[in-house]
Order: sequence, then structure tokens, then C-alpha cells
Amino acid sequence: MDISGKATMLRIYIGEDDHPDGTPLYNAIVLKLREAGIAGATVIRGIEGYGASSRVHTASILRLSQDLPITIEVIDKPDRVAAILPAIEEMISGGLITTEEIEVVKYSTGSK
Repeated sequence: MDISGKATMLRIYIGEDDHPDGTPLYNAIVLKLREAGIAGATVIRGIEGYGASSRVHTASILRLSQDLPITIEVIDKPDRVAAILPAIEEMISGGLITTEEIEVVKYSTGSK
């Protein structure tokens, strides 16, 4: 798949404890993206953060938190991101979704 040139980065901010239907939300989102043929997604687990509730979630040993911040980054062609966005919005009851235009310099499997 070629996605060089103009692309869209979709970022989804949720909590680690988000588990609708017993499955981690980040996992359900990644599976939905893969099913839709999106070029790629990465799940990043934060060590500290807060969101709309202003409650700090941290990995600090002094204040253990089970609900650490999770960011899912997705990059693909603008039309493909726009097509999957309504399904992603429907999956998320609390969190933040952002998009930004980017330039893809290189996208490859790394195999020679």
C-alpha cells in the first residue's frame, strides 16, 4: 500500500480501563481499523496524564492508577481516515479524537 505524500494522522485518547463488552477499547479500535484496511495503527500507553475529568492518572508507585492514558495513532490517506472516523466516534463514549494533516516521507515493510 502506498501512502506517501499527503496523509491524515488520527489520534485517539482514551483510558486503559475502557472495556466495553469486556474487551479493552484500544484493542477493539485496532481490530476495527485493521478490518477497514487502514495502513497502520500504534497504541501508546502513557505514564501520566489527565483529561476532561481533571483526575490525574499516573504510574507512580506512590499513587498507583489502573486507568493510565492510552493514545492510538493512525496514519492513512485522508479519505480512508474520514471513512472510518464515524465508526471510531461511535465506539468511544469518553475521550478525545483529533486529526491533523501530515506529509508521509516513507512507508514500507522494511523487508528487502
